[in-house]
Parts: sequence; structure tokens; C-alpha cells
Amino acid sequence: MTTAERQARIFYFSGTGNAAHVAQWVVEAIRGAGATATTLNIDGMDRCSIEPPEPDVLLGFVSPTHGFNFPPVMLGFLFSFPRTRHRNRVFLMNTRGGMKLGRLFVPGLSGIALLFAAAVLMAKNYKVAGMRPIDMPSNWLSLHPSLRPKAVVAIADRCEAIARRFAIRLISGRTDFRALLDLPQDLLIAPVSLLYYAVGRFALAKSFFANAACNNCGACEARCPVKAIVTVRGRPFWTFRCESCMRCMNECPNRAIETGHGYVAGVILIVYAFVADGAWMAVTRMSGVAVAGPLLWWIRFVFDSLVLLGALALIYRLIHVNGRHPGCQHILVATSLTRYKCWGRYRLSEILEAKRTMNSNKASSLQG
Repeated sequence: MTTAERQARIFYFSGTGNAAHVAQWVVEAIRGAGATATTLNIDGMDRCSIEPPEPDVLLGFVSPTHGFNFPPVMLGFLFSFPRTRHRNRVFLMNTRGGMKLGRLFVPGLSGIALLFAAAVLMAKNYKVAGMRPIDMPSNWLSLHPSLRPKAVVAIADRCEAIARRFAIRLISGRTDFRALLDLPQDLLIAPVSLLYYAVGRFALAKSFFANAACNNCGACEARCPVKAIVTVRGRPFWTFRCESCMRCMNECPNRAIETGHGYVAGVILIVYAFVADGAWMAVTRMSGVAVAGPLLWWIRFVFDSLVLLGALALIYRLIHVNGRHPGCQHILVATSLTRYKCWGRYRLSEILEAKRTMNSNKASSLQG
């Protein structure tokens, strides 16, 4: 093993722990190969204090996939990351929503997550040596129920083995571009990434609310990795900075955080059925500007998106002001899928710790 492969530094961002576990598995594998490795959580990291990497240090970046791209917090970190004069090797890993159907492991989709991040780093003179998606258990409870613990363990075990093999290849001086095998479908869904960053993530930010079980303990606000939750009128309030990492919902000790499925669907229906067309006609009549062709479609899309986000922000504020009213609470909770016990919550660390304890007890009983 040469000097070039003796050191590694892994930067990661994680909401519910998926990316954090992957980063730790990578570090453990690299250390097992006789090299030095450290992990650095970018939560709250002072980007101005990051020094350019020393020569021949392998760098890694691990992040979840939000809207088929890296979340803004990781992209901002990459944009601010210092240039290198030494052509350091880097690798990129993205965790994406994996599922398990029977014995079949179903992969998620990366979109432009790895491609865009690689382009940013290459522009800063880094040499991309590896790109690997890791299909960790899907944790997006706004869209689907939590996975069964047995499925979570099976998926995590498979991902751990993949992450460790990838790390060994990279620290040994080799390359691994497994991500490029998904290039056709990733490019196909690339436009969805743009829609998510233009509209989707802001709309999702206004979908979370605290139900009557909230005792204002402040845990969600304190643990939010992007400081998107603030206390307004004695209750948690989600700002547009929210990246839907799901940490708050999954870690709330009172299970008080819900997704307002019915409320969001209702606002979207009202805006696109009754508000957007009228507002568009009023604006075009007042401006007198005539636009046709593809440009008209894009202008109308941006306009409708702004109307939708404005409506969500306004109604979200009204709901928050009246959130303690029993009638308002009843409607919000009754139209939320996350209220059902079967929907569950995603707690990867607890599930894996339970598995380790069980295995340890089995080993002790066998030795006894």
C-alpha cells in the first residue's frame, strides 16, 4: 500500500442516520486495511475553516438523495469546498430509498446526485475515483409507511457489505464507477430534480405539523440539521429551509410530528382548479405582454409554482395560528396517513442496536 492510500477523510450529511452509517462503515473498512480514516459531519460545520487537503489524501462525500440530487446543504458544502492544487482523489456515495419485496431488493434512483457533485469537484481540480449509490432502507415517511425491522436489517446488512467493498477498492488505489450503470434512467429523471429544487422541496417544507401530543420539548428544533424548525406561538414551525430529511418526524419522543397529506392535497387542488388560472389572466391582462411557444409554458409553470408556494405559506401560517383549536387539529390529524400506528417511524440505529444485542445474547448463550 503506497503513501497515496494511507489517509482518508470522509465528509457526510445525514438526516435519519443512513448516510452516517455508510460513512462509518467506509471508515471502518479503510482502517481495517491499515490506513487512517476520519469522518466529519458537515452539520453546523464552519465552511470557512476548511483548509485545502494535503497531498495524497483520499476524500469522500456521503449524502442522502433528495429529489434525485444531493440536498442543498451538501451541494452548498461542495460549492464552498476549497480547490486542490494536488489533484486529490475523491469518491462520492449517495444513499437512496431501497426497498425489499420478498427476497428481492429493490433499488432507488440517483438522478443527477452523483453526476452533478462529481462535476463540481472536477471543476475544483479533484480527480473522481469512485461513484457508488447505496440503497439504504427508504425513510421517507411522507410517502410510504416505515419498513418492517426485519427488512431494514436485511437491507442494511447488504448495504454494509457493498460499502465496505467499495471502500477497500478506493483505498487500494483502484476505481469504482458502479453508478454509471444507472446512467440511462438517471438522465431520464433528471428534469424531476429541477422540478423538485424549484418547487417540490419548498412545498414539502410546509407539509409538517405538530399534533396535540406535542409538549413543546424542543427536541425537533434542537436536532434539525439545517435549523429549519423554529418555535412560533409556542409550537414548532417549519420554514422553507426544511429539506424533508425526516429526522424530526422519526426522532420525536412523543410521535407528535405528522405530514399533512390532506391539507397539502387540498391546497394543490384549490390552487390549480380555481386560483392559478384567474391569477394568470389578471396578470396578463394588466401587463399586456403576449408570449407564445415553449417560453410561455415555462413562464406559466414558474407563475403557477409561485402561486402554489404563496398559498401554502399563507394557509400554513393560518393553520399554525389556529393549530391548538380542536376542530383544526381533528381535520389535520384525520387527513394524515402518518397518524396510523401501522405507518410507523424509521429508527435505523435502534433497529441495528437491537440486532447487535440479540446476536450478542445468542453468542453468550452458546458459549455458556
